[in-house]
Amino acid sequence: MAVSKALQRLLRIRNLEEEQRRMALDSALRELRGLEGARDLALAREREGRLLIGNSVRSADLADRQAGLVETTAARRWVGFLEPLVAASEAETLRVRQQFLEKRMERRQARTLIEGAVAQDAIESIRRGQQTLDDWYGSRRHREPAQSLPDKK
Repeated sequence: MAVSKALQRLLRIRNLEEEQRRMALDSALRELRGLEGARDLALAREREGRLLIGNSVRSADLADRQAGLVETTAARRWVGFLEPLVAASEAETLRVRQQFLEKRMERRQARTLIEGAVAQDAIESIRRGQQTLDDWYGSRRHREPAQSLPDKK
């Protein structure tokens, strides 16, 4: 008995579903990395603003101090805006990763079923072949004594 078409179809479907989940995971990871990168840029902008404030204190340049305060305030707002987006993206990425892993497990289960069916088919084939050889050998042994007896005429 060969592997059923239904099992083969199931494996193909599981492969496609896993690939779709993998692409969704890749997309979610790209989005997360983009948001994290934007947050890191905003944090760097805030640091630069603080440095500008520190330098303006030493140089007594009011314009640099004001620019540093504006830069720091804007960067903090941007970080405050990005933090919930990053958290939501992390949660979404975890959810998509879990779905991907579930589909991978389902595909592996389908593959294991097919491999089991193939192995069972191989065992049955070997058993039938051995049975055929045993039958042939047994029938040959029974024929030989009859052929070796002298003909009675």
